[in-house]
Amino acid sequence: MTFKLTGPVLEGTRVRLEPLGHQHARDLAVAAEEERGAYTFTWVPRGDEVASYIDAQLGRQAEGRLAPYAQVDLASGRAVGVTAYWDPRLWPDGERLRAVEIGFTWLAGSAQGAGVNTEAKFLLLRHAFETWGVARVDMKTDARNARSRAALAKVGAQFEGVLRQWSPSWAPGEDGLLRDSAMFSIIAAEWPERRAHLLRLLEGKAPDVRLPGDGEPVRH
Repeated sequence: MTFKLTGPVLEGTRVRLEPLGHQHARDLAVAAEEERGAYTFTWVPRGDEVASYIDAQLGRQAEGRLAPYAQVDLASGRAVGVTAYWDPRLWPDGERLRAVEIGFTWLAGSAQGAGVNTEAKFLLLRHAFETWGVARVDMKTDARNARSRAALAKVGAQFEGVLRQWSPSWAPGEDGLLRDSAMFSIIAAEWPERRAHLLRLLEGKAPDVRLPGDGEPVRH
């Protein structure tokens, strides 16, 4: 049987990751309009574009390229953002997942800095490493996006360098241009340490510093 990328419900104490659907559209339309100043280097739909955005994500899902999620804040019960598994790469037998990317992430302004992103990354990473048994999880962002790079470093992702002219730019006024992408990853051998670090962060017992040698908001 060939591996098929699907995302089950993943629940923590702050956030529940639910497979994205049109039932989330109303909440996401509100979330997308809360505070747009943080979206300088990423594309986030306007409120009236959310329905078509969900359609596009579900189209990618149907092609087997994406497993999109709504990020549901457990305290309010509202969808406050999105994220996804993306770009699955299989072992030669075609039955096992070798690597996957976490991307297509954005959060409402009110959910930023509240631990939602950290816990969502933990849930996604835990499932990828402990259920799928992947060797590697990728994350990337616009090389100029200091906030996103700091968020990825915070969760323990290893900065691997910048790939020049790697992805379409989503910065305002840069339609049709390519951006430099800052590449990050966590590999299976690092996961036990990163897992413990993330749990300490979620418990408020770890300093907010980058581990030695997040979005991350990114749209592909």
